[in-house]
Amino acid sequence: MKILEANAGALTNFEVLDFLRAKGASKDPTRVIAKVEQSEYKVYDYLVDTAASDQTRESINEFLTCIKRHDLAKAEVLNILNTRPTSEVEIFPIIESCEGRFPDEEVTEIVELVTKTLPPPPEMKQEEITKDDEETATLKNEKEEISEDPMDTR
Repeated sequence: MKILEANAGALTNFEVLDFLRAKGASKDPTRVIAKVEQSEYKVYDYLVDTAASDQTRESINEFLTCIKRHDLAKAEVLNILNTRPTSEVEIFPIIESCEGRFPDEEVTEIVELVTKTLPPPPEMKQEEITKDDEETATLKNEKEEISEDPMDTR
């Protein structure tokens, strides 16, 4: 790979992760085959557990197209892409003078755009699965308790 222009701009976590994957980084336990440095593996291990691991070029391009109508700085858009905020509370520290620049409705619109166009991070998916499993287990236990014979004195 040849560098065409040094310091062309900031990279998203997705772009860094994509570069490391192209270089051969993976969750392979041996990690001896790829030409990836140990420090790059540490970055890879971190990024694979973030929102960047499930993002695609298409989802990022869709987000970038839709977010243009809001007057955000490049750094703010980059931070939103990297952190994937899911509530207004998470947006306020990312956008400078957010309450002065945007009405509450527009902040809500930005959050909805993020949740609509960008896939959820891996831990959020896991939390949803765990919550669903807990609900299923609770319902199953309630059904078992109801179906037991109340006259049974075991």
